[in-house]
Amino acid sequence: MDGNGRWAKARGLPRLAGHRAGTENLRRILTACVDFGIKILTIWAFSTENWRRPQEEVRGLMDIIEQVIDRELGELHKNGVRLRHIGRLEGISRPLQAKVRHAIELTKDNDRLTLNVAFNYGGKAEILDAVKRIVADGIRSEDVDETLFARYLYTAGLPDPDMIIRTGNECRISNFMLWQGAYSEYYFTPVLWPDFDKEELRKALEDYARRERRFGRTTEQVVSTG
Repeated sequence: MDGNGRWAKARGLPRLAGHRAGTENLRRILTACVDFGIKILTIWAFSTENWRRPQEEVRGLMDIIEQVIDRELGELHKNGVRLRHIGRLEGISRPLQAKVRHAIELTKDNDRLTLNVAFNYGGKAEILDAVKRIVADGIRSEDVDETLFARYLYTAGLPDPDMIIRTGNECRISNFMLWQGAYSEYYFTPVLWPDFDKEELRKALEDYARRERRFGRTTEQVVSTG
């Protein structure tokens, strides 16, 4: 969800105003996902590298995330949204950790839409954490395959993403879902996140629908197997 800061700067506003506008937009995109029949949505709210930003901005982002949980959790639960956290809770304040765990527990049985919130998340950190857990569990190297490894990722039990969208005219993946995104379709758009509305999401989905996903096969093989 890139471009919040630039969106604010273009309007003569502080960067945190852009982040707040970004959280407001999330509500609209969630509604659009339900309308389009999307069952799983992952949003990247805060990366492991974002701690390097100015401390005032980091504190502001933490406050915004906490406020969003307080304000939106009841409505999300009412609307059948299941919340999942992917990332590390270590390093986050204990009160915020408690709120994240409460949100996960409260919504665990909902099935209308799964919303994964990547918070204090990094693809390299995720892979390292998976390796450490595999070693700690005493699993032999010859028993490690892709299926087993996936069970140790933050996204265990979820399918890999079909499409990864990055807003804000940045054409890089920036340490996001390095394992899961191996065969995802990427969609880069110059639209800044606060302006990425239902119609922009529709454009992304229509672009995805025109693509041919081969997963290493030839076009002829895809056509013959369906």
